[in-house]
Amino acid sequence: MSIARVAEPSGSLQEVKEWGLDREDLLQIYRNMLITRGVEERGHILYRQGKIPGSFYTGRGNEASSVGVAMAMGTDDVGTPLHRDMGVHITRGVEPWRILAQYMGRADGPTHGKDGNVHMADMNLGLVAMVSHLPAMLPVAVGCALAFRIREERRVAVAWSGEGAMARGDAHEGMNFAGVRQLPVVFICDNNQWAYSTPTHLEYAVEHLADRAAAYGFEGVVVDGTDVLAVYREAKRAIEKAREGGGPTLIENQTLRMEGHAVHDDAFYVPKELFERWAERDPIERYRTWLLDNADLTDEEEDEITGYVKKLLNDSLQRADESPQPDPSTLLDGVYATPEDLDTPHHK
Repeated sequence: MSIARVAEPSGSLQEVKEWGLDREDLLQIYRNMLITRGVEERGHILYRQGKIPGSFYTGRGNEASSVGVAMAMGTDDVGTPLHRDMGVHITRGVEPWRILAQYMGRADGPTHGKDGNVHMADMNLGLVAMVSHLPAMLPVAVGCALAFRIREERRVAVAWSGEGAMARGDAHEGMNFAGVRQLPVVFICDNNQWAYSTPTHLEYAVEHLADRAAAYGFEGVVVDGTDVLAVYREAKRAIEKAREGGGPTLIENQTLRMEGHAVHDDAFYVPKELFERWAERDPIERYRTWLLDNADLTDEEEDEITGYVKKLLNDSLQRADESPQPDPSTLLDGVYATPEDLDTPHHK
């Protein structure tokens, strides 16, 4: 029996306006989703060309989850997006060419060629770079929320994870601490049904991962992760609740990882029928249909948006390819704190 609240699907244009989105916001969401998928599709091309070192990970099928949550965040809020949350970086303002440069290990990427191709974030945009031990990022976000509480700042931290990460102790520790202290943090679990090759029925025994929230003393919400407006609505509610002192929320966005764990994985273990069923719920096509039916999206507007995205990504690919390799002399820049950094009180 489910304990968490199961969110309603997105509604009419009038309902969406009541959530604070105008028509330009709705079109921007569409642009961001298209850019998100387009960046990762070009990443696949770069990988096949031998231009991306290491493996390569994407979030195809997660565009609604990542873009919807990021749209709900405030300017001064912070987040810890993971490797399937490209839409967060796009929505927060990371330029696509810098992401493509990061893929190729170039100097103009967010980490200046010093970390893995998806280990990136721009701190100036309130994003904290991930590490491969994914659940370890939950305590980081909780730490940010604790700092906001100590400083009496009206800011919220957003922590992302997959359902596989929810089986780790770091996730339990982060949520337990956040619940005890009622910290301003929102936990986003992108349940894409496979922790690498482990299916959900071998990952947890509850009906929904969001059911666990009650044990930590806060609300759990289950959302259709292919419905970008439902994701936005629930994320907005949770973020503003946290901002007003209402404590954490665990949002479980139900999706399907529409590709293998990474490019080296052909996902042979996923039933073909499952892929086919979820392909019918493609988040971008679903949102496009909603815009046509509810927001009077015209052919001219759609052509303008798709043309803009195509040109943006082609120009970004060229600019990223022209980005230089990192200068070896800068190897230690940004790795160690300076004496000045250490002299700065932590509370400032």
